[in-house]
Amino acid sequence: MFALAMAMAVAVASAQNSPQDFVNLHNQARAADGVGPVSWDNTVARFAQDYAAKRSGDCALQHSGGPYGENIFWGSGQSWTAADAVKLWVDEKKNYHLSSNTCDAGKVCGHYTQVVWRKSTRIGCARVVCSGNRGVFITCNYDPPGNFNGERPFLALDAEAK
Repeated sequence: MFALAMAMAVAVASAQNSPQDFVNLHNQARAADGVGPVSWDNTVARFAQDYAAKRSGDCALQHSGGPYGENIFWGSGQSWTAADAVKLWVDEKKNYHLSSNTCDAGKVCGHYTQVVWRKSTRIGCARVVCSGNRGVFITCNYDPPGNFNGERPFLALDAEAK
């Protein structure tokens, strides 16, 4: 019975971390800001998976330095899902001010702006459980990358819209 419960738990966890889950979560946030959808890209996903595999030994919250935009997540324990990571990133919206294109002082909002960056149209994400029960590492990569100084994540009534 225990084995069946564990198998069901693994199936549920993997069902919450599929490529379509990541795409849907991103597109929900993007639609809320009037931004077009992203789609899954196998090349970007392969990069994300390769990098996540490198982090599986230490679960270090370090960026890859790769050619794509990138959001990373770490959580203690093994139950963290795509929804948890994307929610954490999107929750930074409260710290972002479109009118000035800035974050609240002492706060971060760059994960949120990367999620909704209008020019980023392809994503690839990966989730690994780190060895030694060190938690879960999740990464999403974005192509083309976003968060360029002087640019807003999506169009508004500003100089970019003229």
